[in-house]
Amino acid sequence: MPLNATQVIPVLRIFSVEKAKEFYLGFLGFQVDWEHRFEENMPVYMQISLGTLRLHLSEHHGDACPGSAVLVYVTGLAEYYQEIMQKGYKYLRPGLKEEWNGMTLHLTDPFGNRLHFTERREGR
Repeated sequence: MPLNATQVIPVLRIFSVEKAKEFYLGFLGFQVDWEHRFEENMPVYMQISLGTLRLHLSEHHGDACPGSAVLVYVTGLAEYYQEIMQKGYKYLRPGLKEEWNGMTLHLTDPFGNRLHFTERREGR
């Protein structure tokens, strides 16, 4: 019997909840779905979402390697790009790029993780 995935949620390593929220919530428009800590002064593990895209962000050592990359196929990329660029996030000024498989927006979070939002070209 073949394995059928029902959902994939990347886990990205972070080192600062404040910087993560500034980037993912303030700049990219994600929302926090939930946060978990084993105790008050322990690292956070949280889920954030933007539409149907879900990411897990973890301060826990060993949950993920900093500098990971996530490829996300999207629609409405040009409109989303205009929306986030109006916010004036001072640490990143990404541009839309026409690439082999479509229009892509490359984003790097404060922890070196890379998000590649791609709107596929017809037939790709």
